[in-house]
Amino acid sequence: MSRATIRLRPIRRMANEACVLMSGLFAILHEAQTPGLQGVRKSGPMLVFLDTEFTNFVRPDLISIALVAEDGREFYAERTDYHRDACSSFVRETVLTLLDRVPGALCSRAELTLRLRDWFETLPEPATIIYDFEGDWLLLADAYFGRYHRQPPANVGDKLHLDGYAITHPVFERAQNHLYTQDWPPHHALADARALMAGYRAWHKFMQPIWSIQ
Repeated sequence: MSRATIRLRPIRRMANEACVLMSGLFAILHEAQTPGLQGVRKSGPMLVFLDTEFTNFVRPDLISIALVAEDGREFYAERTDYHRDACSSFVRETVLTLLDRVPGALCSRAELTLRLRDWFETLPEPATIIYDFEGDWLLLADAYFGRYHRQPPANVGDKLHLDGYAITHPVFERAQNHLYTQDWPPHHALADARALMAGYRAWHKFMQPIWSIQ
């Protein structure tokens, strides 16, 4: 598929500011660091890349979620009880048509909370969660807290928000777009999380010599 048809989703970047409306749910800390990176960062090696799909940008309801760790572990789930009638036309036409291709992914909201918490407990150390859209982090947090939990699951460490400087860099976009295939296209959460990891790795490798002399 051509570069023109496989592009980083600009609507997500444009909607980052809209997520301020959701900030009442959780306290999200922003600290400007090296250009391209926002949030709290540790030097630990465990990185987990996050992507979600959801109903709309106004009152988002989680549809699917993916977590991809650098050591090869993956988590993917699709909710069966999201509000289908709240889906935007884009979500109905593009996102929903890509669902139901991962065996065992279907679960309820309550089951998702249990699955997420169990998955994080299998990690060998606290993980830094990397994402390119703040709404992804909010939806993840809402999912792992569920209705009854007051603390995050074990091994949820820091968070790292990749801003527009990083995700629009040609090196990042080229590596990200290269990972998409006809079977794993954009707007499938698992494909997007894998592509996010590929883009970050390539961009980080490219930037390291520059950072070292700053």
